[in-house]
Amino acid sequence: MSAPSTAAPIVSFDDEPLILVDSEDNVLGYKPKAEAHEGDGVLHRAFSIFLFDGAGKVWLQQRAPGKQLWGGYWANSCCSHPRRGETVDAAAGRRLHEELGVNADLTFLYRFEYHARFGDVGAEHELCSVYVAQSDTPVAANVNEIAASQAVSPQTLDRELVDNPSLYTPWLKLEWPRIRAEHWHTVEALLAN
Repeated sequence: MSAPSTAAPIVSFDDEPLILVDSEDNVLGYKPKAEAHEGDGVLHRAFSIFLFDGAGKVWLQQRAPGKQLWGGYWANSCCSHPRRGETVDAAAGRRLHEELGVNADLTFLYRFEYHARFGDVGAEHELCSVYVAQSDTPVAANVNEIAASQAVSPQTLDRELVDNPSLYTPWLKLEWPRIRAEHWHTVEALLAN
């Protein structure tokens, strides 16, 4: 398990504009992050990163308890949104460093649309680009974003999602099985380098 960084910068803001899109990724406008997640949510660009270490373990993060949606739940290594004028690739690289203190080459796997409600609080409605990366840089979790982090074997995560699904975010439960079923050869090639 990684210890949170004590002097962590604030990297997420409720008023930062998210990029609203249609299902074909055409830009429709912008909305502050907090508003884009209210009610049923508004479709916006997002990304998820699965970071692997040299031993083939994948980093998971427990979201900080103050998060608007799914605070305290376990998620993949890093997930967020590109900002206005920022590409998804650039945003993913920026956020990996901001949240985990890691710089790594990202490999794009796929993009998908999903919608998940968090009770009466709000919802995620995202057109999400999914990436994988590999690095042996020690993780320095940003305490403003992450309550805890740990690297687990793929088999452990497989079992956890079956045995304890209520501990995990909906996007992780959608993304990980698809990576295992459709993109695992890409992960294996990444880890072989």
